[in-house]
Amino acid sequence: MRIDGAERHAAPDGHTARPTLTPRGTAHARYAPRVIDTHCHLTFPEYEGRVGEILADARAVGVLGAITIATTTRDARRTVALAEAHANLWASAGVHPLYADEPADWEEMRAAGRSPKCVAWGELGLDRHYADPPQEVQRPVLEAQLEAIARWHGEEPALAKPIVLHCREAFDELIPVLRASGLPAERFVFHCFTAGPREMRLLLDFGASVSFTGVVTFRNAKPTHDAARLAPLDRIMVETDAPFLTPEPHRTVRPNAPKYVVHVVEALAALRGEPVERVREAVFANAQAFFRVHPTGV
Repeated sequence: MRIDGAERHAAPDGHTARPTLTPRGTAHARYAPRVIDTHCHLTFPEYEGRVGEILADARAVGVLGAITIATTTRDARRTVALAEAHANLWASAGVHPLYADEPADWEEMRAAGRSPKCVAWGELGLDRHYADPPQEVQRPVLEAQLEAIARWHGEEPALAKPIVLHCREAFDELIPVLRASGLPAERFVFHCFTAGPREMRLLLDFGASVSFTGVVTFRNAKPTHDAARLAPLDRIMVETDAPFLTPEPHRTVRPNAPKYVVHVVEALAALRGEPVERVREAVFANAQAFFRVHPTGV
Protein backbone atom coordinates (compact mmCIF):
# COMPACT_ATOMS: atom_id res chain seq x y z
CA MET A 1 0.00 0.00 0.00
CA ARG A 2 1.30 3.42 -0.89
CA ILE A 3 0.60 6.99 0.10
CA ASP A 4 1.44 9.86 -2.25
CA GLY A 5 4.08 7.86 -4.08
CA ALA A 6 5.71 6.05 -1.14
CA GLU A 7 5.07 2.86 0.79
CA ARG A 8 2.95 3.01 3.92
CA HIS A 9 5.29 3.97 6.73
CA ALA A 10 8.20 3.08 4.46
CA ALA A 11 11.56 2.86 6.17
CA PRO A 12 14.08 5.49 5.09
CA ASP A 13 16.29 4.26 2.30
CA GLY A 14 20.00 4.90 2.10
CA HIS A 15 20.51 7.15 5.13
CA THR A 16 23.57 9.29 4.73
CA ALA A 17 24.80 12.24 6.74
CA ARG A 18 21.94 14.69 7.02
CA PRO A 19 22.39 17.46 4.45
CA THR A 20 22.18 21.11 5.35
CA LEU A 21 21.04 23.99 3.21
CA THR A 22 24.22 25.35 1.68
CA PRO A 23 25.22 28.96 2.23
CA ARG A 24 24.56 29.62 -1.44
CA GLY A 25 21.21 27.80 -0.99
CA THR A 26 20.60 30.86 1.19
CA ALA A 27 17.28 29.66 2.50
CA HIS A 28 18.01 31.89 5.47
CA ALA A 29 18.99 34.86 3.32
CA ARG A 30 16.08 34.53 0.92
CA TYR A 31 13.48 33.66 3.52
CA ALA A 32 12.65 35.67 6.57
CA PRO A 33 11.45 33.30 9.31
CA ARG A 34 7.81 33.13 8.28
CA VAL A 35 6.82 29.76 6.75
CA ILE A 36 4.63 26.92 8.07
CA ASP A 37 4.79 23.34 6.78
CA THR A 38 1.05 22.65 6.73
CA HIS A 39 1.27 18.90 6.11
CA CYS A 40 3.82 16.31 7.25
CA HIS A 41 3.75 12.94 9.01
CA LEU A 42 6.09 13.20 11.98
CA THR A 43 4.59 10.15 13.73
CA PHE A 44 6.06 7.94 11.00
CA PRO A 45 8.95 5.72 12.15
CA GLU A 46 11.51 7.68 10.14
CA TYR A 47 11.31 10.45 12.75
CA GLU A 48 11.22 8.39 15.94
CA GLY A 49 13.09 10.21 18.68
CA ARG A 50 14.13 13.08 16.37
CA VAL A 51 11.12 15.37 16.23
CA GLY A 52 12.62 18.08 18.44
CA GLU A 53 15.76 18.13 16.30
CA ILE A 54 13.72 18.20 13.08
CA LEU A 55 11.68 21.16 14.27
CA ALA A 56 14.83 22.99 15.36
CA ASP A 57 16.41 22.40 11.95
CA ALA A 58 13.28 23.78 10.32
CA ARG A 59 13.19 26.87 12.49
CA ALA A 60 16.85 27.59 11.70
CA VAL A 61 15.89 28.20 8.06
CA GLY A 62 12.67 30.09 8.75
CA VAL A 63 10.06 27.32 9.01
CA LEU A 64 8.34 28.36 12.22
CA GLY A 65 6.03 25.40 12.65
CA ALA A 66 4.42 22.31 11.18
CA ILE A 67 1.18 20.34 11.24
CA THR A 68 1.58 16.58 11.64
CA ILE A 69 -1.25 14.74 9.93
CA ALA A 70 -3.12 11.62 11.05
CA THR A 71 -3.86 8.62 8.83
CA THR A 72 -6.13 6.57 11.16
CA THR A 73 -8.24 7.29 14.24
CA ARG A 74 -5.65 5.47 16.36
CA ASP A 75 -2.90 7.55 14.78
CA ALA A 76 -4.87 10.71 15.64
CA ARG A 77 -4.12 10.22 19.33
CA ARG A 78 -0.43 9.87 18.50
CA THR A 79 -0.35 12.99 16.34
CA VAL A 80 -2.06 15.00 19.07
CA ALA A 81 0.25 13.66 21.77
CA LEU A 82 3.27 14.56 19.65
CA ALA A 83 1.94 18.06 19.03
CA GLU A 84 1.24 18.53 22.71
CA ALA A 85 4.88 17.67 23.44
CA HIS A 86 6.35 20.29 21.08
CA ALA A 87 5.84 24.01 20.72
CA ASN A 88 4.82 25.16 17.24
CA LEU A 89 3.71 21.68 16.21
CA TRP A 90 0.04 21.02 15.61
CA ALA A 91 -1.97 17.95 14.60
CA SER A 92 -4.98 16.64 12.71
CA ALA A 93 -7.38 13.75 13.28
CA GLY A 94 -8.86 11.61 10.51
CA VAL A 95 -8.71 8.52 8.30
CA HIS A 96 -6.69 8.54 5.07
CA PRO A 97 -8.51 6.80 2.20
CA LEU A 98 -5.69 4.28 1.81
CA TYR A 99 -6.25 3.29 5.44
CA ALA A 100 -10.01 2.95 5.04
CA ASP A 101 -9.72 -0.81 5.46
CA GLU A 102 -8.46 -0.44 9.04
CA PRO A 103 -10.78 -0.20 12.06
CA ALA A 104 -12.01 3.34 12.74
CA ASP A 105 -13.32 4.67 16.05
CA TRP A 106 -15.12 7.96 15.49
CA GLU A 107 -15.29 8.71 19.21
CA GLU A 108 -11.52 8.27 19.40
CA MET A 109 -11.19 10.75 16.55
CA ARG A 110 -13.56 13.17 18.28
CA ALA A 111 -11.59 12.93 21.52
CA ALA A 112 -8.36 13.73 19.68
CA GLY A 113 -10.09 16.68 18.04
CA ARG A 114 -10.87 18.23 21.41
CA SER A 115 -7.20 18.95 22.03
CA PRO A 116 -6.26 22.61 21.45
CA LYS A 117 -3.28 21.30 19.46
CA CYS A 118 -5.57 19.51 16.98
CA VAL A 119 -6.27 22.14 14.32
CA ALA A 120 -7.86 20.14 11.50
CA TRP A 121 -9.77 17.02 10.48
CA GLY A 122 -8.15 14.65 8.02
CA GLU A 123 -6.54 13.77 5.92
CA LEU A 124 -9.59 12.23 4.34
CA GLY A 125 -10.84 11.78 0.80
CA LEU A 126 -10.63 9.39 -2.14
CA ASP A 127 -7.71 7.77 -3.97
CA ARG A 128 -8.29 6.10 -7.34
CA HIS A 129 -4.59 5.67 -8.10
CA TYR A 130 -4.44 2.45 -6.12
CA ALA A 131 -6.95 -0.37 -6.34
CA ASP A 132 -6.59 -1.35 -2.68
CA PRO A 133 -8.60 -0.54 -0.68
CA PRO A 134 -11.32 -0.39 -3.33
CA GLN A 135 -13.69 2.53 -3.76
CA GLU A 136 -16.52 0.58 -2.16
CA VAL A 137 -14.42 0.57 1.03
CA GLN A 138 -13.04 4.10 0.78
CA ARG A 139 -16.28 5.91 0.04
CA PRO A 140 -18.36 4.76 3.05
CA VAL A 141 -15.51 5.70 5.38
CA LEU A 142 -15.27 9.13 3.74
CA GLU A 143 -19.01 9.70 4.03
CA ALA A 144 -19.07 8.53 7.65
CA GLN A 145 -16.26 10.93 8.54
CA LEU A 146 -17.91 13.89 6.87
CA GLU A 147 -21.23 13.07 8.54
CA ALA A 148 -19.54 12.85 11.94
CA ILE A 149 -17.58 16.08 11.40
CA ALA A 150 -20.71 17.95 10.33
CA ARG A 151 -22.54 16.70 13.43
CA TRP A 152 -19.65 17.65 15.73
CA HIS A 153 -19.49 21.12 14.20
CA GLY A 154 -23.09 21.64 15.32
CA GLU A 155 -22.67 20.09 18.76
CA GLU A 156 -19.36 21.60 19.86
CA PRO A 157 -18.19 24.92 18.39
CA ALA A 158 -14.57 24.08 19.29
CA LEU A 159 -14.74 21.15 16.86
CA ALA A 160 -15.55 23.37 13.85
CA LYS A 161 -12.13 22.77 12.33
CA PRO A 162 -10.94 22.93 8.70
CA ILE A 163 -10.62 19.71 6.71
CA VAL A 164 -7.53 18.40 4.93
CA LEU A 165 -8.34 16.46 1.75
CA HIS A 166 -6.47 13.68 0.00
CA CYS A 167 -7.61 13.53 -3.61
CA ARG A 168 -5.72 11.47 -6.15
CA GLU A 169 -7.29 10.98 -9.57
CA ALA A 170 -10.71 11.42 -7.94
CA PHE A 171 -11.78 15.06 -8.25
CA ASP A 172 -14.95 14.25 -10.18
CA GLU A 173 -16.02 11.74 -7.54
CA LEU A 174 -14.90 13.60 -4.43
CA ILE A 175 -16.26 17.11 -4.96
CA PRO A 176 -19.94 16.04 -5.16
CA VAL A 177 -19.51 14.14 -1.87
CA LEU A 178 -18.04 17.26 -0.28
CA ARG A 179 -20.92 19.39 -1.55
CA ALA A 180 -23.43 16.90 -0.19
CA SER A 181 -21.84 17.08 3.27
CA GLY A 182 -23.10 20.63 3.77
CA LEU A 183 -19.74 21.66 5.23
CA PRO A 184 -18.40 25.07 4.09
CA ALA A 185 -16.33 24.74 0.92
CA GLU A 186 -13.90 27.42 2.10
CA ARG A 187 -12.92 25.20 5.05
CA PHE A 188 -11.47 22.46 2.81
CA VAL A 189 -7.92 22.32 1.49
CA PHE A 190 -6.82 19.90 -1.22
CA HIS A 191 -3.40 18.87 0.01
CA CYS A 192 -0.51 17.66 -2.15
CA PHE A 193 -1.97 18.93 -5.41
CA THR A 194 -0.29 17.05 -8.27
CA ALA A 195 -2.95 17.27 -10.99
CA GLY A 196 -3.40 19.79 -13.80
CA PRO A 197 -5.38 22.90 -14.76
CA ARG A 198 -8.71 21.09 -15.18
CA GLU A 199 -8.61 19.73 -11.63
CA MET A 200 -7.45 23.07 -10.29
CA ARG A 201 -10.48 24.76 -11.86
CA LEU A 202 -12.76 22.15 -10.30
CA LEU A 203 -11.48 22.74 -6.78
CA LEU A 204 -11.42 26.52 -7.21
CA ASP A 205 -14.99 26.54 -8.54
CA PHE A 206 -15.96 24.44 -5.53
CA GLY A 207 -14.45 27.10 -3.27
CA ALA A 208 -11.59 25.23 -1.56
CA SER A 209 -7.96 26.10 -0.95
CA VAL A 210 -4.99 24.18 -2.35
CA SER A 211 -1.61 23.13 -0.97
CA PHE A 212 1.54 22.37 -2.95
CA THR A 213 4.46 20.06 -2.21
CA GLY A 214 7.93 19.51 -3.65
CA VAL A 215 6.27 18.26 -6.83
CA VAL A 216 6.22 21.87 -8.05
CA THR A 217 10.03 21.77 -8.02
CA PHE A 218 10.16 18.75 -10.37
CA ARG A 219 10.94 19.52 -14.01
CA ASN A 220 8.59 16.81 -15.31
CA ALA A 221 5.50 18.16 -13.47
CA LYS A 222 4.36 20.59 -16.17
CA PRO A 223 0.59 20.08 -15.66
CA THR A 224 1.02 20.91 -11.97
CA HIS A 225 3.18 23.91 -12.87
CA ASP A 226 0.41 25.19 -15.16
CA ALA A 227 -2.20 24.62 -12.45
CA ALA A 228 -0.13 26.48 -9.86
CA ARG A 229 -0.31 29.60 -12.01
CA LEU A 230 -4.11 29.52 -11.91
CA ALA A 231 -4.60 29.45 -8.15
CA PRO A 232 -5.34 32.78 -6.44
CA LEU A 233 -2.53 33.62 -4.05
CA ASP A 234 -4.94 33.96 -1.13
CA ARG A 235 -5.96 30.29 -1.48
CA ILE A 236 -2.49 28.72 -1.61
CA MET A 237 -0.54 26.93 1.15
CA VAL A 238 2.69 24.95 1.15
CA GLU A 239 3.74 21.64 2.66
CA THR A 240 6.31 18.88 2.46
CA ASP A 241 4.11 15.78 2.93
CA ALA A 242 7.24 14.47 4.64
CA PRO A 243 8.60 11.79 4.59
CA PHE A 244 7.61 11.82 0.91
CA LEU A 245 8.33 14.08 -2.08
CA THR A 246 11.56 15.82 -1.09
CA PRO A 247 11.87 18.92 -3.29
CA GLU A 248 14.73 19.90 -5.54
CA PRO A 249 17.59 20.54 -4.98
CA HIS A 250 17.45 17.78 -2.33
CA ARG A 251 15.22 15.33 -4.21
CA THR A 252 17.40 12.29 -3.47
CA VAL A 253 17.32 12.89 0.29
CA ARG A 254 15.18 10.50 2.33
CA PRO A 255 13.20 11.15 4.41
CA ASN A 256 11.87 14.58 3.51
CA ALA A 257 11.70 17.11 6.36
CA PRO A 258 9.81 20.33 7.16
CA LYS A 259 12.90 22.49 6.62
CA TYR A 260 12.71 21.80 2.88
CA VAL A 261 9.34 23.50 2.47
CA VAL A 262 11.22 26.74 1.75
CA HIS A 263 12.03 25.33 -1.70
CA VAL A 264 8.33 24.86 -2.43
CA VAL A 265 7.78 28.55 -1.77
CA GLU A 266 10.67 29.48 -4.04
CA ALA A 267 9.41 27.25 -6.86
CA LEU A 268 5.88 28.66 -6.66
CA ALA A 269 7.19 32.20 -6.84
CA ALA A 270 9.30 31.38 -9.90
CA LEU A 271 6.43 29.60 -11.65
CA ARG A 272 4.04 32.47 -11.02
CA GLY A 273 6.56 35.23 -11.80
CA GLU A 274 6.02 36.81 -8.38
CA PRO A 275 8.52 38.01 -5.76
CA VAL A 276 9.49 35.30 -3.30
CA GLU A 277 8.78 37.65 -0.40
CA ARG A 278 5.21 38.23 -1.60
CA VAL A 279 4.49 34.50 -1.98
CA ARG A 280 6.15 33.67 1.32
CA GLU A 281 4.13 36.24 3.23
CA ALA A 282 0.89 35.16 1.54
CA VAL A 283 1.24 31.44 2.24
CA PHE A 284 2.25 32.18 5.84
CA ALA A 285 -0.80 34.39 6.35
CA ASN A 286 -3.05 31.84 4.62
CA ALA A 287 -1.85 29.00 6.86
CA GLN A 288 -2.33 31.07 9.99
CA ALA A 289 -5.86 32.09 9.02
CA PHE A 290 -6.99 28.71 7.67
CA PHE A 291 -5.70 26.55 10.54
CA ARG A 292 -5.81 29.28 13.20
CA VAL A 293 -2.23 28.61 14.21
CA HIS A 294 0.11 31.27 15.50
CA PRO A 295 3.74 30.23 16.01
CA THR A 296 5.36 31.53 19.15
CA GLY A 297 8.65 33.37 19.17
CA VAL A 298 8.07 35.20 15.90
